[in-house]
Amino acid sequence: MKHLKLMPFLFVVMLLMACKNDKSSKDVETDEEVEVEIEKKNDDIKEMTISLSPKSDSTVEGTVSFTQNDGTVSMVADMKGLTEGTHAIHIHQKADCSSADGKSTGGHWNPTAQPHGKWGNETGYHKGDIGNFDVAADGLGKVEFSTDEWCIGCGDENKDILGKAIIVHQGTDDFTSQPSGAAGARVSCAGIIE
Repeated sequence: MKHLKLMPFLFVVMLLMACKNDKSSKDVETDEEVEVEIEKKNDDIKEMTISLSPKSDSTVEGTVSFTQNDGTVSMVADMKGLTEGTHAIHIHQKADCSSADGKSTGGHWNPTAQPHGKWGNETGYHKGDIGNFDVAADGLGKVEFSTDEWCIGCGDENKDILGKAIIVHQGTDDFTSQPSGAAGARVSCAGIIE
């Protein structure tokens, strides 16, 4: 008889626990919906950071970060181990940094078949012709660059930087020598891979 009297009590306890579990699962669903919403708000912003590795017996290393926002890609490259002076930085055709001299990346990225030149030059320039930057005696270099002529993973062969490489050169790009500005050895490399 005692067991029969406990049955309604246990039934009520189980019912209350079921309601409580149902409420907490609804809370979790609400939290997940909020997270998805936040991700959707940030769909237009893409970011990636790649590491530069030494090439051609140099010690040049660093990072290159890309951010795409509102149709513009911004690049920030931070490097160390450079010699004092002016150096060139370019985007090259292939994200292949396997060779010791960095030449496995191919030539400059030039999907529109233009002559090599300074970025924005009326007579033409490669989409990979970023330009020169100066380095002090401390060996540190920094490049900041933005353009709407690049994209990250958009699939447009004339704009998409995925599958390309960043090359830092030992010397200065003269902006006139063809096909690549006579910037010297490739002292650091990073493949732009998703």
